[in-house]
Amino acid sequence: MERTGVRAALALVVLLAGLACVSAQTPDSAKESQAPAFDSGRAFEHLKQLVAIGPRPAGSPGAQKTRDYIKAQMSALGIQITEQPFDAQTPGGTVKMVNVSATIPAAGSSTGSGQGRLIIAGHYDTKLIEEFEFVGANDAGSSTAFLIELARVLKDRRNALPIELLFLDGEEAIGEWATGNTHGSRHYVLSAATDAASLKRIKALILVDMIADTQLTIKREENSTPWLTDAIWSAARKLNRPEFVEQSTIVEDDHLPFVRAGIPAVDLIDLEYPDASMRYWHTAEDTLDHVSPQSLQAVGDVLLAALPAIELRVK
Repeated sequence: MERTGVRAALALVVLLAGLACVSAQTPDSAKESQAPAFDSGRAFEHLKQLVAIGPRPAGSPGAQKTRDYIKAQMSALGIQITEQPFDAQTPGGTVKMVNVSATIPAAGSSTGSGQGRLIIAGHYDTKLIEEFEFVGANDAGSSTAFLIELARVLKDRRNALPIELLFLDGEEAIGEWATGNTHGSRHYVLSAATDAASLKRIKALILVDMIADTQLTIKREENSTPWLTDAIWSAARKLNRPEFVEQSTIVEDDHLPFVRAGIPAVDLIDLEYPDASMRYWHTAEDTLDHVSPQSLQAVGDVLLAALPAIELRVK
């Protein structure tokens, strides 16, 4: 009789404790815990589809097919997109280019509008190379596939402010780099700068580029904003991700127009593809067998882990 009473009392205590834990979990925290994680398998499937399109230089049928693919994936997720067409003056003449934006609202909002937004960007065009078929698995298939998968994750995340996924056109130079580059990012910032309030609503930019190298090594980019770089590397350390190293590098990329406009920006890039020889960069060797879903996973995990601290800083 005494033992039965003790057992019954213990069972009651356990039940009440369990109820307390359930009641302590708010709907917001429950949704956060149920938010999907980045799935590199899905991202790599997108990468395969993009490579199958073939070359995708700005102004080409391949670039249009890439935009169609991006729009179809966003539509399937129920995410609205906007296009920003523009004419770029290049050594090869005027080229019609198009930036594509997909904005995911902040938690509790049905639209992407608000006082500010965070941009996560990457370019989708490949280098125009006539000597061979350049399919650009890493440059720029990896950034495009990454952003498409990230859209799926962020759609069900409790974002503290709207997040714009920006697929940039025209990062690659038509001809030599010095004769014209980063057309899409420069046009985007220039357009925003026509309205000072619009420019101020861009709280920060995270740029991804060439992030699927099988030997992924991402260095701190010296043109990037220090506090934003620190937030991402801090997350990488906590996750024990050795792909993010403490060495530094200097890269000219789509983040620079934002930096020059006074917007905090960071470039996550491994330009040493596959190593310091860079022998796969802008060559016929930039193919699926030289990229890895594990590398995409590393960047996805770190970026998502860093977002809370970044949102807290810029909100």
